[in-house]
Amino acid sequence: MLEADKVFSGSIPENYDRYMVPLIFEPFATDLARRAGALSPSAVLEVAAGTGVVTRALAPKLPPGASYVVTDLNQPMLDYAASRQAPDGRIQWRQADALALPFENAAFDLVCCQFGAMFFPNRLSAYREAKRVLEPGGHFLFNVWDRIEENVFADDVTNALARIFPDDPPRFLARTPHGYHDKALIRSELEDAGFSQVVIETRAEQSRASSPRVPAVAYCQGTVLRTEIEARDPGKLDAATDYAASAIADRHGSGEVAAKIQAHIVMAVV
Repeated sequence: MLEADKVFSGSIPENYDRYMVPLIFEPFATDLARRAGALSPSAVLEVAAGTGVVTRALAPKLPPGASYVVTDLNQPMLDYAASRQAPDGRIQWRQADALALPFENAAFDLVCCQFGAMFFPNRLSAYREAKRVLEPGGHFLFNVWDRIEENVFADDVTNALARIFPDDPPRFLARTPHGYHDKALIRSELEDAGFSQVVIETRAEQSRASSPRVPAVAYCQGTVLRTEIEARDPGKLDAATDYAASAIADRHGSGEVAAKIQAHIVMAVV
């Protein structure tokens, strides 16, 4: 992962929440919130919360006396998440680095994270931090995307942009969001960090959009892929988005479109 892959700023948070969340994140947020709620946690830490799609799904499932600390490395993403959340005295918003969590040992009984582990510069350090802040018997629940070939619109956009920029194709999606899909590696790193009872489930969902342009805008303008496109040609963002939309239309039709998305859901115990 490149350092720039972690920078979600400018208009990216708004476009991310407007386009990416309904396109690919909501089905897995609902799933993660269901699994988290079933554990009946009393002290929850969410890491890499992004624009708060899991927070919005999980908060209603927690008991009145629960505490819920929501964190992200990127303050603009966290600010946007807080702006979307209904007032809730149980929730505390805090900028935090997953590799150096500003919390005491054994402070939580659940740490959860939706599609954030792929962005950790040192996953083993992040996993050790998650274990440190969990009480004995506590759960670490997170998900990661499967390889890009199992996530069709992301693959379509990546291949389209490679045709526009053949000498230096933007590879953010394949490199980072879809770059941590080896289940044996995930299990090994969690066990090395001290977790036990590691269970990994692969789950497929459908990504749906009203038109081919929606996933094109979502990926090209609602992720760090935007930064990569503009770095290659500052004036080509709209043309690149249009080309990606055309590529999706060629493959999936010009009306409503749907395609497979797939992720791994991981549960580990302290």
